[in-house]
Amino acid sequence: MFSYIAPSDSRIQYTGRINFSNPNAPIFYWPGTYAKAKFQGTSLLIQLEDEKGENFYNVFIDDSLTHPTIIDCDSNIKDYTVAENLQDGEHTVWLFRRTEGFSGPTTFLGFVLDVDKKLLPLPPKPKRKIEFYGDSITCGMGNECEDDEEDDDNSKHNNFLAYGAITARNLNAEYHCIARSGIGLMISWFELTMPDYYYRLDPSDVTSRWDFSRWIPDVVVLNLFQNDSWLIDRLDPRPGETEIVAAYMEFLQTIRQHYPEAHIFCTLGSMDATRAGSPWPGYITSAAEKFRRENNDEKIYTYFFEFDGWSKHPRVRHHRKNADELTAFIKEKMDW
Repeated sequence: MFSYIAPSDSRIQYTGRINFSNPNAPIFYWPGTYAKAKFQGTSLLIQLEDEKGENFYNVFIDDSLTHPTIIDCDSNIKDYTVAENLQDGEHTVWLFRRTEGFSGPTTFLGFVLDVDKKLLPLPPKPKRKIEFYGDSITCGMGNECEDDEEDDDNSKHNNFLAYGAITARNLNAEYHCIARSGIGLMISWFELTMPDYYYRLDPSDVTSRWDFSRWIPDVVVLNLFQNDSWLIDRLDPRPGETEIVAAYMEFLQTIRQHYPEAHIFCTLGSMDATRAGSPWPGYITSAAEKFRRENNDEKIYTYFFEFDGWSKHPRVRHHRKNADELTAFIKEKMDW
């Protein structure tokens, strides 16, 4: 016998752009989306329904964040045993989406506990909020691959160990991640660009709209232009500096309209868009300075992660270094 806990239970904490149109079947789309709970007993099952069977989730029990149980989702409804033979008592669980939107949606269908066991209240969520907009770097594409492996093994994409998620934990901030591999601001490896994508609840649905009033970040981090730097010559006519700076300013204005009080950090790297001699950090600096000047907006900052010659997507060691740098920079500017 077991105790079923529905997703609508008020003692479950959720973070991310989640579709709650059915409170007992919330849908996770974005990397870094997560649910937390505190439970009684010796075991735990998590029930999921994954549309494509391509997603991976980390499950952390009792705040041990170095050796998660990894769920490799099947494309059907399934109960996943994530804890057993625990000491009979109180425990915590953290279900964290590793993979990004193109792997399809996952519906969370609840927890299964030992018979007569229940959930308990968690401490409040962090007061600070930080949101990231980016591409494959921000997703964490290939970050757990070996150095000599290609980057496209979905099982080794781990948003939890991407620089954004690490930075959020360093700052004790709640975390949203709006990112997709291959995306750019002016041109992508597919038809959509970030201005076509950033506003969605369901990243695969052009008609889907996120309600920005539901979650207001203190800090927004942009890490865009890596893919533009590779693809800009495909645009006809090819944009010059004026057009590139204007496009970045336009997206800055879009974010500012949604979040009038947020501090916006314009970053780039650590892939080759920040190599020595690259014009792309300069474009961002020009856009940020012009935006500050024209709008009397002092809550705009720039930070660039150094390109160290690594030719593939950043590995975990690169993400940790970048997160440490960004954490220090945000702490300085925010007085956190």
